[in-house]
Amino acid sequence: MRAVRREDAAGVAVLLGQLGYPTDGAAVRERLTYWLGDEASVLLGADDDGQLVGVAALHVCPILEVTGKFGRVVALVVDDRYRGQGVGRSLMAEMEKRAYAAGCILMEVTSGGHRESAHRFYAGLGYQDAHERSKRFTKFLPGDTKEPV
Repeated sequence: MRAVRREDAAGVAVLLGQLGYPTDGAAVRERLTYWLGDEASVLLGADDDGQLVGVAALHVCPILEVTGKFGRVVALVVDDRYRGQGVGRSLMAEMEKRAYAAGCILMEVTSGGHRESAHRFYAGLGYQDAHERSKRFTKFLPGDTKEPV
């Protein structure tokens, strides 16, 4: 595991494309500008001999209702050729370690309804589907025409 760097933009773009979010290196480089400067966020990569083969993004949020914070994995993707080899498991273990060190008492990850293999992966790590306890509502602000994530 290592920190993602600006020069990883093209590799991150390839991985995001595999996840179903096509983009290019220039757009990712722009996003890295705010990601890498955010003290409440962690962006890690899995590397195989200099090639970026996985990325995980974590954001830490304070909780008002109880004492503590929660960690939200906002992205996890492993290169198609490396899936099933423990890369995602290693990235998630590091995300949990970082979240705990930041004072998190809860981890959260969302996954599109069509990603059944990802759902099995998260369940295998001990995550529970909370859709019966809570709902997720989203709204794009004026001027944004992108599809909901």
